[in-house]
Amino acid sequence: MKFTIKDIANLCGVSAGTVDRALNNRKGISEKTRKKILKVANEMNYQPDYMARSLVMGKTMTLGIVLFDLYNRSFAQLMNAIELKAREKGYFVYITLTDKNPENEIKCIDYLVNRKVDGIILFTVNKGQEFDDYLSKFSVPIVTIFNYISDNWEYVGIQEREAMKEAVDYIASQDYKQLIYISPPLAYLGKRNIYTQEERLQGFLEGVENTNLSNAPVIIKNNEYIKELESISFSKVQKTAIVCSTDLYALEVMNFLKDKGLDIPSEVGVMGFDDIDMLKYITPRLTTVKYPIVEIGERAVESLIHKIVEGEYLSTPLLDYEIIKGDSI
Repeated sequence: MKFTIKDIANLCGVSAGTVDRALNNRKGISEKTRKKILKVANEMNYQPDYMARSLVMGKTMTLGIVLFDLYNRSFAQLMNAIELKAREKGYFVYITLTDKNPENEIKCIDYLVNRKVDGIILFTVNKGQEFDDYLSKFSVPIVTIFNYISDNWEYVGIQEREAMKEAVDYIASQDYKQLIYISPPLAYLGKRNIYTQEERLQGFLEGVENTNLSNAPVIIKNNEYIKELESISFSKVQKTAIVCSTDLYALEVMNFLKDKGLDIPSEVGVMGFDDIDMLKYITPRLTTVKYPIVEIGERAVESLIHKIVEGEYLSTPLLDYEIIKGDSI
């Protein structure tokens, strides 16, 4: 037998509206009444009728997520945080993956809008006024993460530039004389939205300005970064640090250095960015920048749902980061 809100209301001696407030954690009832209602609902194994709710409220209780892929552990961690927070708030999640393709991204957004999701969390590769205008034609609330579009959209991220600059400062304090910077997404500079990678590059360059390097830094902007490292000589006399714009590149670099018999960090240091959860299995422990990936996902969901329910976003200041001092620098 399927129980309804009215059934719970009759058993508790309250109105259906009071039950609805308790089940959806809204204000307007006492804590004693809330606990009583939740206890009865649990005992009755009450399951919400989402179809009926969507017809009454004009909402589907769903959120759409647009991401690149799930190969990067950061994205997997992000998706898990988003899904858990959304479920806690009574929402289900549609996930779409673009493979970093601008046209695929448009198809994903159209798909989610046509499915009448109540809001969208967007990690975009598109940019520019035309894309801004495209998003503006929809009445769906949108929160952007990582790659900034414009002030027209709520944004959740961190101080990317400052984080990378501080990372370079830390490397310089360890007496490295030569720096190599690896960021394959920079191959798309000017072609796609790579805001986070641009900010990290600028942070790296600003950090370099404050160092006493023997030579100008080497900046590698393509997927063949391992091949480019093959042509570089490393020595303990001229200590070199390789700075990577994500941990995934850093792990590939560490494998390359180990295969070459180069000691990390006495001959070559390695710096990552993200602090993905699998680093606990890596030796030596990668020195990296801790990205608050779980908090970004949770904040994005909270801001989006606040917009859906209350009519305005929860403004989120740029989040903090932390230099994780491992054993690779």
